[in-house]
Amino acid sequence: MAHYNFGVYHWRERLRTVLSELSVAVCFLLIRRASSSRPIRLAATAGMVGAVVRGTGAMRRVLFPPPWALEGYKYDALARKLPFYRADCALDVGCGTGRSLVGLAPHVPDSCAVIGLDVFDSRVILGNAPTLARRNGRLAGVDVTPVAGDAARLPVASDSQDVITACRVLHDLPAADAEHTLDEALRVCTPDGRLGVLELPITPDDAPASPEVYWRERVAEAGFTIETVERFDRKRRDDRYVLIVATP
Repeated sequence: MAHYNFGVYHWRERLRTVLSELSVAVCFLLIRRASSSRPIRLAATAGMVGAVVRGTGAMRRVLFPPPWALEGYKYDALARKLPFYRADCALDVGCGTGRSLVGLAPHVPDSCAVIGLDVFDSRVILGNAPTLARRNGRLAGVDVTPVAGDAARLPVASDSQDVITACRVLHDLPAADAEHTLDEALRVCTPDGRLGVLELPITPDDAPASPEVYWRERVAEAGFTIETVERFDRKRRDDRYVLIVATP
């Protein structure tokens, strides 16, 4: 069984919260020990418990999603609607440490050349680097070529990619950059290629439209023809993923 490592998401902010709450808990503990006043001791105990609860919650978020977890069902849902079977070249935009590449791997033929593009910023994901994306892809049976670059200015030739995927990445970009990324996807997509977007139920800048409507409109405005728009459940969550497949 392959042992993947997809890194720790938003690790700086989450660990900062854990350390902050730990410091607060220690301060309340010292106050409790130093005071002989029962009301002060009770208040310090309540403050300490509250800090521990908040810190424990933050610690759980450090490991969510777990660095080894894949939840391949969402990538299967996307890949089944994309023509990987006839693709010579595929591009995964915002591949990060390779979670989406691993999820898509069972559908990618050996003959398909796969590029994984990301800024590879370890400040967002601990361990986010081309070496980790390549390693995880190799474990899944895909020979990945990691490319460091900006999704809004893809360092990829025009009309060169038969399949382009953007999995849970567009919502992390400023609205203008997300639109530029879709424009670039149109540029690099072959005339009979496909774009596949898998998005969380999130929109940039809290746009008033529903995620389904918002992302469908953005993809269409980039010049794509919408082929599929679906919502499907997220495991252990009440909200739903947005899945869009489009042609140039």
